[in-house]
Amino acid sequence: MAKINLAEAVKLKSILTKRIHELEEEIRRVAFVTIEKGEEIGPISRSLFDVEKELDEIRADTRLLDKLMYRANIDHTIPYQEKELTLVEAIELATQLRAKARMYKELGSAQKEEIQYGYADNTTVYQVALFEPEEYRIQALQLEKQAHKLSNLINAKNYSITLEFDDDKYF
Repeated sequence: MAKINLAEAVKLKSILTKRIHELEEEIRRVAFVTIEKGEEIGPISRSLFDVEKELDEIRADTRLLDKLMYRANIDHTIPYQEKELTLVEAIELATQLRAKARMYKELGSAQKEEIQYGYADNTTVYQVALFEPEEYRIQALQLEKQAHKLSNLINAKNYSITLEFDDDKYF
């Protein structure tokens, strides 16, 4: 059987998902025809059966590809900060680092003290940050760097892992 690397599998998974959506739309188009009463139904480019058959084949390939990718993401590891992380852990950690960086960027862009308008007529009200925004801005940049580094390690590993999958139908 042909082999592809995990990085190609990730891209192929995206292509197959898009193709499934396209075929589902095609089913909606070819399942019905509008004609005047007494008219004959003209030639149809593809039958509902043909589209369903192609869709079933792609769904089967998608399930197989998912199984192979999930297994690879569990069985393979990368070194990160003096630990070995499975790929699935590393992917989740990179996602979490990016989310934390987004939150820290938001905190980092806050003002230390800011007047709040519209609370009272004769009283000045302030919003005061209970943290140092600049520290959070710097931490956000560090977290982004960590996420990028981890993503690069994941991508490099993805190119070194091969899966038993024939992608000739799609590439």
